[in-house]
Amino acid sequence: MATDTAVATPEADESHAHHPPHLQHHFVSSEQQFDSAKLGMWLFLITEILLFSGMFVAYTVYRAWHPEAFTEASATLDWVLGGVNTLVLLGSSFTVALSIHFAQKDDRMKAFWNLIATLALAGVFMVIKYFEWTAKFEHGVFPAGFFDPHGGYYETLASIPYTGQFFSIYFVMTGIHGLHVLIGMGVIGWIAWRTFRGHFSSEYYTPIEITGLYWHLVDIIWIFLFPLLYLV
Repeated sequence: MATDTAVATPEADESHAHHPPHLQHHFVSSEQQFDSAKLGMWLFLITEILLFSGMFVAYTVYRAWHPEAFTEASATLDWVLGGVNTLVLLGSSFTVALSIHFAQKDDRMKAFWNLIATLALAGVFMVIKYFEWTAKFEHGVFPAGFFDPHGGYYETLASIPYTGQFFSIYFVMTGIHGLHVLIGMGVIGWIAWRTFRGHFSSEYYTPIEITGLYWHLVDIIWIFLFPLLYLV
């Protein structure tokens, strides 16, 4: 009984020899793989924009209905801490952009240290947010039906109807944003480890770039959250 066997050709051997380790076999080139990964990330980012857009619409509607309550509640937020966190995230966007730049230049260690700097700045953001939240909890400022403000200038909130709606929106929006920061920190830490191990170069830095795209979105969302919640 005859059987068919695949015969390796010189052309196939040559093609396999020139196949980079990072290139998946269902892509014909590194450029195609990069474009596909970038397109996938942009589609994901669009869904994230839609998610936060719904919350921004909710904020706008409730603020239009209860402007006095939102103004009084917003005044209890520390705009200095919010401003510091804004500068921290802007700095982290700069360092993640530098990591991409140095990866393109084959400077592995500079790319690594800029990713570590991004991770550290993200940690600073979360620490500040932790102190902001716990300060509210100590005075009974909780979301939804747990809203029971007391102590100091928080006493006035109890007498103003609908201030609890502001803090429900505040905790939901900043909480979901904070979750995105934590997820980003996990991904950046993993990418930094791979960078240190030499997994990326000027020929292949796609994971660093698409992680940078995600982190820039996290930064941009906060740039909208800060003035709406702390300043307006």
